[in-house]
Amino acid sequence: MFKTYSAAALAVLLSAGSSLAATEVTWWHAMGGELGKKLEEVAQKFNESQTEYKVVPTYKGSYPETLNAAIAAFRAKQQPAIVQVFEVGTGTMMAAKGAVYPVYKLMKDQGESFEPKSFLGPVTGYYSDTQGNILSFPFNSSTPIMYYNKDVFKKAGLDPEVAPKTWKEVEEFSRKIVTSGAAKCGFTSAWITWVQTENLSAIHDKPFGSLDNGFGGLDTKFEFNGPLQVKHWANLKKWQDEGLFKYGGPVAGDQAASMFFAQECAITMNSSGGRAGVVNNAKSFTPGFAPLPYYDDEIKEPKNSIIGGATLWVLNGKDDATYKGVAKFFSYLSKPEVQADWHQFTGYLPITNAAYEYGQKQGYYDKTPGADVSIKQIMRGTPSANSKGVRFGNFAQVRTVVDEEFQALLSGKKDAKQALDSAVTRGNQLLREFQSANSN
Repeated sequence: MFKTYSAAALAVLLSAGSSLAATEVTWWHAMGGELGKKLEEVAQKFNESQTEYKVVPTYKGSYPETLNAAIAAFRAKQQPAIVQVFEVGTGTMMAAKGAVYPVYKLMKDQGESFEPKSFLGPVTGYYSDTQGNILSFPFNSSTPIMYYNKDVFKKAGLDPEVAPKTWKEVEEFSRKIVTSGAAKCGFTSAWITWVQTENLSAIHDKPFGSLDNGFGGLDTKFEFNGPLQVKHWANLKKWQDEGLFKYGGPVAGDQAASMFFAQECAITMNSSGGRAGVVNNAKSFTPGFAPLPYYDDEIKEPKNSIIGGATLWVLNGKDDATYKGVAKFFSYLSKPEVQADWHQFTGYLPITNAAYEYGQKQGYYDKTPGADVSIKQIMRGTPSANSKGVRFGNFAQVRTVVDEEFQALLSGKKDAKQALDSAVTRGNQLLREFQSANSN
């Protein structure tokens, strides 16, 4: 005898059967909180769009933790198909011979359309080899911008619609904010290395390292102890001593966001990918968005800022069906409406020109002032050898070194020149260790 099923029960059985038949694509990522929820939503919508593949995202901790977990898993032959790696891990991934399935090759092998020119130039340039082949899939690319508290500006007698453009104005605005009692501190910053050293160098068209900031080979050396960087670090120390600036903490500088949300500091400089967090946390005040400041006595037209965030790397060791699923997923992620939705929710850059144009046609940037600050800043002018990004081995460890030296500066143990000289010397030692380990 045949059993009879209701239409609803039949639908459940059919969906269960299709999910059992679907090829699983494992995706390790480093996004918690609101960003993690949005990432899982992206994967779920892809899974719902077809029945052959199921992307399974798994949170593995911070960016460094995720990278280390992927390396350990690969050695144990338990690696995921996709791993999200932050931009400073690019040199490590490129040197991991045999571990990586380059994205340009994957898409070609699987017959999926993949046109590098459709992506934003500053993004693809960073993740490409010397022949222009894209090695990893751009996903959550960001650049640092300035966030400011319009209500505090107003209390201090400043125009809430005008953000400081230069470092001189940052100092002047901060002094007015603190002396008026509108806030305890003028400004703070996350990522002293990325925002106040790497991007500082790029915007002012100064080298961060030799050989095109490391793009030219492993035999590179750090050069971020020049007059500009020394001047800026000395200013940050001086502004801290005057109470105008407060240090947001090492590496990601999470305290910077907390001080900004608590209205302790009127300005913060952080990733454009933090926009969703700012909008969600700034319930009691109106936030403003602006480009990073520059020294107008150093450069009249600042160069583009450089990227942060992460890309998706594909690891070797999986079967062809899995790679077919990875390629289909990447094609899905490239869709203008998918990319625009991700960008508009998070504040990360729209990785394709079509996604940016999609948002323009929607009228998103007219309705959401400041949402295109990051795009305009990173697309400003033509990137030079000094402003196309930085690519070094052992760079996560180097950033820790820079933070340690910055803290030595703030505590009065070293002056700016001594701190930066020491950071360069220690950083170069890490570069030589990486070169030695990865030279043929």
